[in-house]
Amino acid sequence: MIRKNAFLSLLFAGILATGCKDKAETVQESISEPITFTQEAEAYLVKTSGDTIQHIQLEIADDDYQRETGLMYRNSMEQDQGMLFIFEKEEPRGFYMKNTNIPLDLIFLDSENKIVSISKNAKPKSLETIPSQEPAQYVLEVNAGLSDQWKLTVGDSLILNRE
Repeated sequence: MIRKNAFLSLLFAGILATGCKDKAETVQESISEPITFTQEAEAYLVKTSGDTIQHIQLEIADDDYQRETGLMYRNSMEQDQGMLFIFEKEEPRGFYMKNTNIPLDLIFLDSENKIVSISKNAKPKSLETIPSQEPAQYVLEVNAGLSDQWKLTVGDSLILNRE
């Protein structure tokens, strides 16, 4: 009887392990396909004086799944591209870089599209929380170094043209 139970336990464990392996490979295969940029909007970053700083193409993350996934698993992004995260209300925000392969600048904007804080050169794959310094309703992610290159400062704005 003990041998039969031991055999059945091992058989069950083998079946379970085989099932888990197939599932893990399926998930890995779906992630290994390249994720391409899909333009959903365009925007202009502007100085408080009204002068245009930069024109950028944007992907939009405006639902839970898109906000949770963001730019994960991407290996590159063009200099004139970014992702805009849109939230229902303005409040303190915290982001992390789990499964994000490229360094990013995170630009936090309030409900009036004004920059309230900038977090520069977020480390890829880090689980460290990157907080907004003030409540934010929008977060713009661009390649690391661009906020310095564009000379962005708190108070500058984003004008969004959504398609």
